[in-house]
Amino acid sequence: MKFFEGNSVLKYPWEQVAQGIWQRYPNPESTHVLSEDTVVRKLVGCQLHSKRLLTKTNRMPKWGERLISARNVNVIEESVVDPEKKEICTYTRNVGLTKVMTCVEKVTYKPCPDNPQWTVAERKAWIDSKIFGLGYAIQKFGLERYKKNIHKANTGFVYALNRLFPALVIDAPSDPTHSHHPTLEERKQRLKDAARETAKRAKELAQEKAGPIYASCEGAKS
Repeated sequence: MKFFEGNSVLKYPWEQVAQGIWQRYPNPESTHVLSEDTVVRKLVGCQLHSKRLLTKTNRMPKWGERLISARNVNVIEESVVDPEKKEICTYTRNVGLTKVMTCVEKVTYKPCPDNPQWTVAERKAWIDSKIFGLGYAIQKFGLERYKKNIHKANTGFVYALNRLFPALVIDAPSDPTHSHHPTLEERKQRLKDAARETAKRAKELAQEKAGPIYASCEGAKS
């Protein structure tokens, strides 16, 4: 089994990341994501629990084409949003082609310790293959591809966040040299309004619960 751990910084407040995470796709870096469907969304106390099914393309190197004929793979993404702790945890794993390779990922989004107006994404991943004689090579290939995909995922997420939350100019006068930028209090009020809207939408979308699978990656070690 191969293990990866790393951090990424998103220069957006946690409240905006909490809204944008549902609208990451489509973006220019996500052409491999063919579809996404919300299977379950429910409130558990103050936490929002969600489960989504994504279908992605599965590009393989030449040597892998002899093992795998499928060109698409299904992926389950489970998430828990805790507005009180200001924490989002996503748990993702493939549910197709598991006999060839499994990739389990956990990402935790929370305010950046160095700048509370930014968000840090703490990422862990476990990549495994049980194919006799080829397991190590497949694990190595999976790890290298995962590392490359991290950059694309971050770039695509930033694109989506910038689309949702562009730099705003409020009541800009005709003279462009005297543009009014939002004050700190105005930005805080916008974030509060956005958080209330997110909670309202979550209640409207709450559905019957389904058994969680994300805990399975907690016990996995490299």
